[in-house]
Formats: sequence, structure tokens, C-alpha cells
Amino acid sequence: QVQLVESGGGLVQPGGSLRLSCAASRSIFWLTTMGWYRQVPGQQRELVATITNDGTTTYAPSVKGRFTISRDNVKNTVYLQMDTLNVGNTAVYYCSLGKGPRTPPNYWGQGTQVTVSA
Repeated sequence: QVQLVESGGGLVQPGGSLRLSCAASRSIFWLTTMGWYRQVPGQQRELVATITNDGTTTYAPSVKGRFTISRDNVKNTVYLQMDTLNVGNTAVYYCSLGKGPRTPPNYWGQGTQVTVSA
């Protein structure tokens, strides 16, 4: 198994920025994609961004241009830089590890709360 440990969430004002980090306990050869999802209570978990081990990225239309996903393959860590935050970005953010951008993740992080409020 793989453990994913997240950090970086918190309270931020509208227009502000946060950087989330997620470190995997180990690498598995065939699990090439790391990503970020988010979930609001009572709603479905939705995809935010993914990145493959060669650096190919995908983004949800609502965050493209404001959020940036990146990874450090040496550290087995994925990051999400979130800029120009708005109240609609308030959610619990989960990192993930899986086989590809279009397949369900195999592993999930514990979740980190992001709250955007004035």
C-alpha cells in the first residue's frame, strides 16, 4: 500500500493564494498519475487537476489559469499552487495516486481543508 500525506490547507481571503503538498510514502511502477480532487459536504468529489510522471497535466475548466499542478518525482510529492482564490474554491482537497488521468485513483490522501472567506 501507499500512504499519501497532505499539508498546506487553511483559511485565506478572497484573491489570496495557497500551496498544497502531498507526499507519497513510496512509488509504485504502474501508478503514474498523481492528482487533486475536492469535495464539499453533501456533494460529489470532483477532479481538480492531474499530472503524469512525465509532466502531462489536465485541469478542470473552472481552475485552469489560476491553479497549477506540479510534481517532484525524486520526493514522490505532488503540489497544487492555488492563486486568485474565491469562495467557490472552499472545499476539502484530496490528493490521489492512480494509473492514469482517466481512471479512478487507487489511493487517496486524508484530505486538507481549504476555506476562502473574508
